[in-house]
Amino acid sequence: MDFSQFIGVLAFLAVFTMGFWLMLLLMTFVIPYWIFGAVKEKVSELRSTKKE
Repeated sequence: MDFSQFIGVLAFLAVFTMGFWLMLLLMTFVIPYWIFGAVKEKVSELRSTKKE
């Protein structure tokens, strides 16, 4: 394995690792936060229309 192949493997591992951690972050924090906020806003909207 020469130097250019070694750099290619390192670049692949860096991109793969960043993608893995980004996917993990999205699946555990961002998407549930987004869904919870949308549901909370919808419930608030339904309650305000019910009072009127």
